[in-house]
Amino acid sequence: MPYSSKKTLARIAEILCLRSLLPMLTSRRLAVMLPMGLASGLPLALTGGTLQAWLTVDGVDIRTIGLFSLVGIPYTLKFLWSPVMDHFSVPWLGRRRGWILFTQGILTAGITAMALTSPAKTPLAMAYLALIVAFSSASQDIVIDAYRTDLLKEKERGLGVAFSVTGYRIAMLISGALALILSDHIGWRDTYLLMAGIMALGMLGTLIGPKTESSSVPKDMTEAIIGPLKEFFSRPAAISMLVLVVLYKLGDAFAGTLTTAFLIRGVGFSPADVGTINKGFGLLATLMGALVGGSLMTKMGLFGALMLFGLLQAVSNLSFMVLAWIGKSYCAMIAAVGIENISGGMGTAAFVTFLMALCDHRFTATQYALLSALASLGRVFMGPPSGFLVRWVGWPEFFFITTLTALPGLLLLWWMRRQIYSLERN
Repeated sequence: MPYSSKKTLARIAEILCLRSLLPMLTSRRLAVMLPMGLASGLPLALTGGTLQAWLTVDGVDIRTIGLFSLVGIPYTLKFLWSPVMDHFSVPWLGRRRGWILFTQGILTAGITAMALTSPAKTPLAMAYLALIVAFSSASQDIVIDAYRTDLLKEKERGLGVAFSVTGYRIAMLISGALALILSDHIGWRDTYLLMAGIMALGMLGTLIGPKTESSSVPKDMTEAIIGPLKEFFSRPAAISMLVLVVLYKLGDAFAGTLTTAFLIRGVGFSPADVGTINKGFGLLATLMGALVGGSLMTKMGLFGALMLFGLLQAVSNLSFMVLAWIGKSYCAMIAAVGIENISGGMGTAAFVTFLMALCDHRFTATQYALLSALASLGRVFMGPPSGFLVRWVGWPEFFFITTLTALPGLLLLWWMRRQIYSLERN
């Protein structure tokens, strides 16, 4: 075997070897990422899908149920008050953990209050409580993202993101699917009380979490608001970095806008099939992808992971194109869902690590909130034209176009490789 081939195989074996990860896996910094992810993911469904089910079962008017979707607005606007959390500190547990514990206390009380409220009798009171919970949850997300960015060292970020994503997804299952099942057996009141108890347990993770290294704090609110933007745009290639943030997950988001509709209407699977395979198995595949991706990042580095996982994300869309050609085949569906979600999980691990690397520790809360809001633009704006595109070209061609949509981001990533390498060294 040629020497270069041996060297390549040795490098792959080194990357896949987990022995070197053992010291990291015992780190308290990484261990706390799982309960932080759980605490972050738990409230979302309790003001969204699970609450909608409760309102429906209680006979609330459908127009009122539709209006309840507005309580999710804080999640999209959280960057507006993130400078407050960069500048001010709660007088316990330090700059980040103090805010996390404070928001978790409000969340626990808010979910408890929701449990003791009747949506049928007092829908307005329930709406106010749900809005308080959503606002507190979005605020918790701001500080948990900042805490994770400030706490983890460069080599730990990939695994830290993987653990955080795992906790987040498990929490969404608990407050989503499990809560709906429990409501049939113990009722909505006790279900929400149980969720409040689980939220309270999340506070333990905050209490045992390690302190972050001290960093300078914005001297006033003017610096807290203007400073993050001024600091970011003072960097070379700042605009290109922002464009990369928008483009990197664009193809993945484009394909994801109509995946469920494609499986049901385009191929002919039942909603139960989609729930079991696309949602259930897909979730497990996403978690596996995030964990594998986070592990590989410790050896590959940020640029290598972004490039490889981005390519896999793009190619994975073609698996749905193949499914559209084959037609209704459970084996093909499982393969497509598995490939797409594993690749998406790996890409998410790399992308979130990239966002963390872009943040200055003085303004982590604000910069991360702004960058994540910018990254969500793809999901927002690619949805409306997707249906028209399917009607125009058909399902196979649609998924092929979503693959092409991912290429500009990868080309920009390659062009900016020196800047990405410099992020790794900082």
